[in-house]
Order: sequence, then C-alpha cells, then structure tokens
Amino acid sequence: MKLTTPRVRTLQDLRDFTAGNDAFDLEPVSRCDAYRFIEATCKQFDYPHLGKADKGALKAYLGKATGLSRAQLTRLIKQYRETRAVRDRRGTPGKPYQRHYTPEDVALLAETDRLHENLSGPAIRRICQRQHQEFGDERYQRLASISVGHLYRLRKTPAYRRQNRRFQSTQSVQAPTIGERRRPQPDGRPGFLRIDTVHQGDLRDLGGCETVKGVYYLNVVDAVTQWESVVAVPALTRQFVQPVLRLVLVQTFPFEVLGLHADNGSEFVNRATEALLRELEVEFTRSRARHSNDNGLVESKNASVVRKQFGYGHIPVGFHEDLNGFTAGVLAEHLNFHRPCWFPREAIDGKGRIVRRYRAQDLMTPYEKLRSLPNAASFLRPGVTLEQLEVQARRLSDNDSAARLLRERKKLFGPIFASLASAA
Repeated sequence: MKLTTPRVRTLQDLRDFTAGNDAFDLEPVSRCDAYRFIEATCKQFDYPHLGKADKGALKAYLGKATGLSRAQLTRLIKQYRETRAVRDRRGTPGKPYQRHYTPEDVALLAETDRLHENLSGPAIRRICQRQHQEFGDERYQRLASISVGHLYRLRKTPAYRRQNRRFQSTQSVQAPTIGERRRPQPDGRPGFLRIDTVHQGDLRDLGGCETVKGVYYLNVVDAVTQWESVVAVPALTRQFVQPVLRLVLVQTFPFEVLGLHADNGSEFVNRATEALLRELEVEFTRSRARHSNDNGLVESKNASVVRKQFGYGHIPVGFHEDLNGFTAGVLAEHLNFHRPCWFPREAIDGKGRIVRRYRAQDLMTPYEKLRSLPNAASFLRPGVTLEQLEVQARRLSDNDSAARLLRERKKLFGPIFASLASAA
C-alpha cells in the first residue's frame, strides 16, 4: 500500500488521520513497500521513546494506513524495536518442507500391514523396530523410529490407501430384543410393577484418588395401588440383583405380579432377567425414547420416599443388610398401610386431552386402594387374604407407625455415622 501523506508531521496529524478528519491518497503496492513505510514512520516519530498513548496512536495510524491486522503490526513493531528495521522474515515462497518418509516407506508400511492383517499402530511400529534391529532389514531404518501418531497419518494418505484397501460388506444383525419398549397397560389390575435404582453416594479417600461406592436401592412400585418395596444391594451386578429381584417378584407384594417395567439400564435388560421373568410368566416392558413419563411414578417415589428416608450422603455397602432389615420390617409397613398417596382421576377435556384431577377423597394408603378395587381378593397371591392385611393395617395407628419409623431409623443411622466418622 502506498501512502502519500505530506502533511503528517506531528502526532496530532496521526490522530487526525486515524479519526478521519483529514484526506489522504492511498494506492495498493507490495508488502515490502508497506514494511518500508512502517519502518520509516517508526523512525520519523522515534517510536521506542514515545509514551504509551502516543504509541497507541501511532499503531492505530499504521493499521489504518497499511490495512495490516493488530497482531501483524505488533510483530513488526517488535522487530523494529529489536533491529531498528522491518524486514520480511518469511521463507522462500513455494519451498516445500523436506519429506522424511519417502513413497517407498509408505509402500513398505502398507505391505507390513497387509502381512500382519492390519494390527494396531503400536504393534506395527514394534514390528518395524524388530525388522530393523533384530533381523537387519535396512528398508525399515526410517520406519523403526516413526511415532505412532505419524504412522496413523501415513495410513490416511492416498498413496497408502491405493496399496492397502480393506472392504467389508455390511453384516446383517438380528439380535433378539429383551423386553418390549412400550408403556404397560394395567387396566386397573394391580401387579404391574415399576422398578428403578437409586445410588447412595460415592466417597473419596483423603487423597482424592480412590472412589468408594455406596449402596444401591431397588425401588419397586405398583402402578395401580402404589404398593412399594425398597431393597438395598451392595452393587448392581447379577450376583446381587437377581436374588433380590426374584424375592421381590415372588414374596414381597401381596398380589400376583403380572408385569415389570424398567428403564433401559443393563442391570435389568439382560438375559438373566429375561429368563427369570419368563420362568415367572411376568411381562417385561421398557421405557421408550422421548417418553419421560413412562417410568415417572417410581422416579417420583425415588425423591419422595428413598431420598427423604436415607438422604444423599454416602452409606457403605457393608450396611446393606441393616438397611434391608429396616426397609422390610419397618419402612414397608409404614409406606403401604399408613402413608397416604394421591390417586388421580383421569378425564377427557373438550380438546380430547387427558386431564388428571387430584381430589381429597381419592387420597388413600396403598392398602386402602387395593381393598377398594372390584374383586380385590382375586388379585391376591396364594396364602394372602384381605383379613390378614386388615389385621396388619390395624396393628398400629398412623402416628404410632410414624414414631416407630423415626425411632428405628435413628437406631439404623447411629452405627453408619460412627463408621463414617472413624473413616474420616
């Protein structure tokens, strides 16, 4: 860029030019001319001895006059301060970088990959080293020192791909699915359970290097009566989940279990669970994508029951048997016989949408809901009667059951807190 500025003699002239208060003639020229202009201007105003504000004005003037970026000007002015000159330090235009690995090396790499059926990069690199160092093959002199990253880059080059092409046709896979992805349809019948897991927090050691897992809960809720069972397990592995799941499906609920609905976690979606449910003749369904309310009932119970009773803090896995003694002996009875739940009534509005209405008269315990069903006795599993359930419901009042729950929970957490305090 050629700049004709006969009247730029003072710093104020620079500021006027930058502000656009004066007119100048600009003609595009070469980069070298722009560099000479920057050098001459810096010499004219003695740039190294200017103040900060004046340096900023000069840099703004040079940027507007030359069209170079602020970063470019910063580098060029730094060059002037160090050498009192501004020169083009770029290399010879069009000169390519020297290639270290030749086309012969690429062909040799492709041949080696074919011989060894395309092993991983580190394995092929080790083979190249052995070929050169142990077997004296001088062709591998350069490949013996290649990095794994550059080996993968050579594999992507057109020259390599022309010599080592791999084609694999699409293989049809027909894997049988486990469970049907849909929302269960109880049709007013108890026995269609929703299941989910809750983790009771991790614990890091003092160094923060190791994480210790806490217990897990299996939270199981009936879709119609909201009858609930909470069971603790040390880990979500087949060794612990399968026996507990069998116990829940066979003995925990007073009615026959007809279906089990879970999310898509691998602790439930596996062949062992599928075999168990097939043995017990229990329908297995799974949550659908973009239908977050498919398992919404049990997820709401995770917060209102499990977290409310046990909190969010870490509980060591060694206490899972104590937790199960509490949940089976105290918590289950309180939840199912003494804790009221909302049971909404569904109606269709004028736009054809389902509207749920929560009325005070529909607030009842899971046992009361079970007893209110038509032909309630027909849903019970063998050995269980409504009379037995009534006796259990009348054994304690709601307040007595709540007081018992608080008392036993305090006893439960005493040793847990002591264990955590000693570990800290």
